Amino acid sequence: MTDHRPWHGVLVATALPLDDDLTVSHDRYAEHCAWLVDNGCDGVVPNGSLGEYQVLTPAERAKVVETAVAAIGGRRVMPGVAAYGSAEARRWAEQARDAGCGAVMLLPPNAYRADERSVLAHYAEVAKAGLPVVAYNNPIDTKVDLVPELLARLHGEGLIHAVKEFSGDVRRAYRIAELAPELDLLIGADDVLLELAIAGAKGWVAGYPNALPTACVELYHAATGGDLVTAQRLYRQLHPLLRWDSRTEFVQAIKLSMDVVGRYGGPVRPPRMPLTSEQEAAVRAATEKAVAAGLA
Repeated sequence: MTDHRPWHGVLVATALPLDDDLTVSHDRYAEHCAWLVDNGCDGVVPNGSLGEYQVLTPAERAKVVETAVAAIGGRRVMPGVAAYGSAEARRWAEQARDAGCGAVMLLPPNAYRADERSVLAHYAEVAKAGLPVVAYNNPIDTKVDLVPELLARLHGEGLIHAVKEFSGDVRRAYRIAELAPELDLLIGADDVLLELAIAGAKGWVAGYPNALPTACVELYHAATGGDLVTAQRLYRQLHPLLRWDSRTEFVQAIKLSMDVVGRYGGPVRPPRMPLTSEQEAAVRAATEKAVAAGLA
């Protein structure tokens, strides 16, 4: 591990392997978690959007967390605990705590456009589980924006320790650092990695290491370590893939890249649909180009 804080370093928002009948393949998932750590990643984030948590049953969702912990140890596992209700999100945080996890990641209320009071109450409820909470700001999908001022308030009240920043607005990194200097910034979208790394990010909740862990880990360490020559070279080579992490079809794209490099990506559950032929061709070509460049 890069640090005693479980959210530091490269944490992979894991894709979830589904068999042809769309049941969860827990054996494949355990092997995948171990493979990621063996290839330099610091931990995993199960039950995020990339893990299709919204279409899992409660039993499946709990077992995914337990599978990851058994495979790589709880300190390396930071599950997503998003839910429509605060009590349900707290129960998922308690499940993660009881499974031995070191932290959890939490979206704001996302069933409606919540106001600031609701956001604060939501994080306060989940914090009662006793695990460190990493906020996840994704205003594109949730319609609730954890702006720097709100993040500073959440941190000042002891409710969050870090934020996965997915707004795409890299300028926010500097405002967050001014308002809450002890709040750890995590890169939340693969295609702004270099910009947020330079701005002082302490971690990366990452999508594309599911397919290309070694190259992505090298990119992260070069970017955060100040080796901008290496970082810019890798970033340019990987960016045709990294930008898929910010697109609606990110789950399908990353799973396809996994298939192309010889891993198991497999299908997705409805209502997600397979990529169109044009999308599939673009992802396949970009992945094959990365493989040809020695990045797999």
